[in-house]
Amino acid sequence: MELNTYSTASLAYLGDCVMELCVRERLVREGLSSSSSLNKKALDYVKATAQAQAMKRILPLLTEEESAVFRRGRNIGHTSTPKSATVAEYRSATGMEALFGYLHLAGRKERIGELFDAAYPPEKTENIIN
Repeated sequence: MELNTYSTASLAYLGDCVMELCVRERLVREGLSSSSSLNKKALDYVKATAQAQAMKRILPLLTEEESAVFRRGRNIGHTSTPKSATVAEYRSATGMEALFGYLHLAGRKERIGELFDAAYPPEKTENIIN
């Protein structure tokens, strides 16, 4: 199946999982070990507000193709949004998820890593409490 024929909603659905895996790997590599610490810290990455901020950091780095996928995802018609985010933040987060889903299906794992690190610059691990 051609990448551009996948529904944007399905790309965002997959991208949510791809991003979750990136977050979990980052947190485990940082040395967090208790499930409560892992889950609490993961929220700093996966909330729509955090994803919208992260998207602002990587938008200038995107290729034309990647930008088009992001815009497709951002423009999905949402019927509801979480109370913790604005409509614009939620749409941006959905666009980011669609982008990561697209890159995953394209087999561009290295690019996913590059964009994830640019979106969420690695923190120093010396102050992490397990």
